[in-house]
Amino acid sequence: MKRVSKIILRIEEVSVMVMLSAIAIFVFWSALSRRIGRPINWAQDIALLIFAWLTFIGGDLICKSGMLINIDMFFNIFPKRVKKALTIVFNLSMLIFLAILIWYGFILVSQSWTRMFNTLPLSYAWATMAVPVGSVLMSLTIIEDLIKNIKKPISEWEVESND
Repeated sequence: MKRVSKIILRIEEVSVMVMLSAIAIFVFWSALSRRIGRPINWAQDIALLIFAWLTFIGGDLICKSGMLINIDMFFNIFPKRVKKALTIVFNLSMLIFLAILIWYGFILVSQSWTRMFNTLPLSYAWATMAVPVGSVLMSLTIIEDLIKNIKKPISEWEVESND
């Protein structure tokens, strides 16, 4: 399972780098072409499509890195048992939230099939599909983290540095 996780991580890292670069290129190209009087409006729609995927794939990378927003100053004042309990509750809360995103994301995708991008012969569902797909990836990451946190002995719940 760890091998599959590493492969997925590498694919996500490369994808995020490519998507971020593509967005910058398309937006710059679109602005430049508009400035010289030859606008290419489809570049903005492609950038929007890529941005939707970048947001959710990038969200999974953030989950995997352990760099989600938290308030260490408050978290670190608690005893080890409370830290473990809070982390598990946070993981479970994230899973509930992601389950809601998955459920409503698929509803959104099914309702978006007939909506088309303004300048592309492409269904808007391809952009909205980033919500459930990215949420499934994040859920798998959170489940893996939850299992690790449940198994982790309380004695190991020291202040962790993300350096």
